[in-house]
This record gives sequence, structure tokens and C-alpha cells, in this order.
Amino acid sequence: MVNLGRRRRGRRRNGASPCVLIIVQNLPVPFDRRVWLECQALRDDGYRVAVVCPKAPGDPRHEVVEGVDLFKYRPYGACRSKISFVAEYAYSFAMTLWLTLGAWRKVRFDLIQTCNPPDIFWPIGLAFRLLGGTHFVYDQHDLCPELYESRFPGHEGATYRGLRFLEWCTYHTADHVIATNNSYRAKAMDRGGKQDDQITVVRTGPDPDRLRRGDADPALRRGRPFLAAYLGVMGPQDGVDIVLRAAAVIVHQLGRDDVSFTLMGSGDSFPDLMALRSQLRLEDYVEFTGRAPDDLVFQVLSTADVGLSPDPWNPLNDVSTMNKTMEYMAFELPVVAFDLRETRVSAAGAAVYAEPNDVTKYARSILELLDDEPRRRAMGQLGRSRVEEQLAWRHQKDRYVGVYDSLLAVGA
Repeated sequence: MVNLGRRRRGRRRNGASPCVLIIVQNLPVPFDRRVWLECQALRDDGYRVAVVCPKAPGDPRHEVVEGVDLFKYRPYGACRSKISFVAEYAYSFAMTLWLTLGAWRKVRFDLIQTCNPPDIFWPIGLAFRLLGGTHFVYDQHDLCPELYESRFPGHEGATYRGLRFLEWCTYHTADHVIATNNSYRAKAMDRGGKQDDQITVVRTGPDPDRLRRGDADPALRRGRPFLAAYLGVMGPQDGVDIVLRAAAVIVHQLGRDDVSFTLMGSGDSFPDLMALRSQLRLEDYVEFTGRAPDDLVFQVLSTADVGLSPDPWNPLNDVSTMNKTMEYMAFELPVVAFDLRETRVSAAGAAVYAEPNDVTKYARSILELLDDEPRRRAMGQLGRSRVEEQLAWRHQKDRYVGVYDSLLAVGA
């Protein structure tokens, strides 16, 4: 276990504070909320922090945001096949290595943290550890073999085995593994051979001081009594198509015209979802905002009556912690989800759980909750309490920073 007591932080010979380089490929920073919380926690504790990540539209190649150095590259296009996954990995590795070398010349980092997916950056961590004594930390956001298995079911051959190999290499070259929940911790011990003191569980918790319900904006309901909201990535494994199909059941089969749906976010499936909305004749009921600014997110979640977590059961989702679920809870929104193992750990009684992957039962669960205002209010209050008392990032950040304090103390 990490040492959270008196800290004995190492120093560079020039007296500068130690520096952590964080590598992330899945999302830009600070849009990646977990990574940005990690950056802030390290910075506030006296570390220097640099990040290598993809660019969002309009981002510069290098900028300093709130004291954090961000080195960015143009992202690869959407992946729609196994071949494009391989191409994306090769491109991302090359760009990350190039920017990591540039970051080394500028900030001389003492520790490297790689965030997955993908599990391809262990050679960078290993090389800097061998050549410069840099500590290597693996922050495992997803199980990449299960991610592939969930996106391409029935195609678990050589590619799946290759992903298991890359994961194994990352586990075995990392000095320490940060897992987002106990299910991931178990994988690190089982598949990675890590010992208990080499793994720290750091959940992704929302900031309840920042994420809280404000005044509702009735105009966002678009003339209807109820509003159901989705916030998150829109990839093949995220189940946003289930929201659309459930909306079609509610509107066209059950004859309810009193519910508006607002879906915030973007991802590989966004064009297909727009087409599906038209195919299901839901243009008047479902609004896509794209990647929304924080002000709009806060307004929608402060107005909505339920938060939608439609992640279907698959080998990845069942053991993954869904950030959107906890963000809904921070806004006192009751959650409609499928019955997944880690979703129950996060939400407990703040969610209703439909039978996994059953669109009609998911639709009926939405309506049952919308039609029971006292239940919604009680669930929303329970969710908010769970965030404040157990799940908030402030309950996690000392464990996260403690990983780095302990590594530096060992090497001091």
C-alpha cells in the first residue's frame, strides 16, 4: 500500500520540484476529466506536471493551462475496423514518442504515467526508466482486451491475444499500477502478477463543489414536462443507440409524447447515431448537442429529471466504472442503467437497473421513474450524499498523490 503519512519527497540536483509526465491518448486534456483532476492534485501538492495528449479542435500544439504544460498532436481519425485500430496505435505511438522527447528537453520529468487505452506506451516508460532512472506508473482506465472484445464480438483471435500481450508488458514494466476500481485491481493481480503493495485503487470521483444542481432552465425541456439527459462518449460500446431505440419505444410504441431527450457528447458513432435518429423518426424528441461546453452541461443536468447510463452488458462495461453515472448523482439526478457489477458499486440505490441489453425494459424503467416524482427526489438525494461522503475526488486524491510520494521516497 502507498504511504500517506509524512512525505519524504525526492529533489532533483538543481533543487527543482519533481516533475510528472502524463501520457494519454484517448482524450484531450483538460477535457479528460480524470486526467485533469490528477494534474491538479499533483500540481497543488507541489509537483510540476506535463501532459502529452491529442489536440481538440482549435488547440495549440503547446500551451500552459493553470500551471500544467500540455504538449499536443493532431489525433488520428475515427476507427471503424481492426486495421484502422492498428494504424491509430502506430501513429499515436510515434507522435507520443516525439512529443515525449520534446517534453524531456523542456521539463526533465522524474516520473512517467501512461493512461490507457491503448496499452502501447510501456516501451517509452521502460526506456526512460533504464536510461534516466524515471519511475513508471500505469494508470489503467480501461481493460483493452475487453474493450476490443466488446467492440468486435466474435473476433477474439490474434488481435485479442496481441492486446493481452501488450497489457501484460505494461503490467510487468510498470513500477506501480493505479486501478479505477476493485475489479480492475483483481485483473492486475491475476493477469499482471502484481502484488497488493504494487496496486492502488483510485476511483474517478466528481468534484461536488463544482458539479452541483443549479437553477433549471424550462426552455431546455422544449415544451415537454420531462427531460432525460445523456452525457458522455458516443462509441460503439457506450449504448447511445439504446437510448434512441428506447426513445422510439416510448414515443411510437407506448404513445408518450411528454419526454424530451438531450444527448451531450461525441465519438466514433456520432454520425451513425444522427442517422439512426432520422431512421427512427425522433428528430422532434432527441437533440444532439455534440461536445458541449461546461455551461450547457450544467444547465441541462440541472434541468433534467433522469440521467441515462445505457452502457450495455459486455465484458468491458460490466467491470468498468462509468464517470457519467457519478456525475448525474452529483447533480441529484436518479440514474437509469443496466444491471452491471461496477455500476451497482457506484450508484447503489441512486439508480434503477433494467435487465441488461433489453431496450424495452430500459424504456419502461425510464417511464417508471419519470412517473414517480417522490422516488426521483429520494434517489437524487441519495446519489448526492454518496458523492459527497464516499465518491468525491477529494476522497481519492491523497491516495493518488501518495503513489508518487512513495516512489520518490523509495528512490531518495
